[in-house]
Amino acid sequence: MDVKQRSGMALAGAVMLAWTGLAGAQEAPLDLSTPAQAYAQRAMPMMLAANDSVVATDKSPSVTAPSAQPEFEESWLTGGKAHMVLGLATIATALATGATAPGEGCETNCPAVLPPRETNGTHAKLAKLTTALAVATVATGLYYHWDDFHLEDGLTDPDNLHVILGVTGAALMAYATAKSAGSTTPVSHAGMGMAGAYGMIAAVKIAW
Repeated sequence: MDVKQRSGMALAGAVMLAWTGLAGAQEAPLDLSTPAQAYAQRAMPMMLAANDSVVATDKSPSVTAPSAQPEFEESWLTGGKAHMVLGLATIATALATGATAPGEGCETNCPAVLPPRETNGTHAKLAKLTTALAVATVATGLYYHWDDFHLEDGLTDPDNLHVILGVTGAALMAYATAKSAGSTTPVSHAGMGMAGAYGMIAAVKIAW
């Protein structure tokens, strides 16, 4: 075999060898990582899977959630409610007082000497009870609602009218009761007592 044929065969072998090396390089690239790096790459998926399982199973919260606060419940009896109840009770007893009022006396064929006027009957007792309730109503109103009264708002302000009518009505009823209870003879007091009752009713109507 001459030199020219040998050179051709050598060149063909070199081409084949180079082509084989390229094919191998494409299929399996050269791994230049160290053994420690290779171990870390194999262990990483295992560590991630373990962490995922811990997170999935640990459901307990790290911080205790604050307990829900109960809703505020107002007391069944407050100062404002007591004032309202006393006012309504005053009106009820005032109407009962008027309904039990005795007659003003005889008009014809009157005896020469009239019997002493009853001052401790049902009418008188209801009048005294009405007066006590009216005073208690005014006292609780002034104590618990004093801040609602402002003269600079004018007399037509609902809060101011409520106070003025309530105090005036209670004063008129108290005066009528005292005037009637202190006399054994018939005295004119019904009109004053009724005016006081109407004043209390108007005060309640304005407020509620």
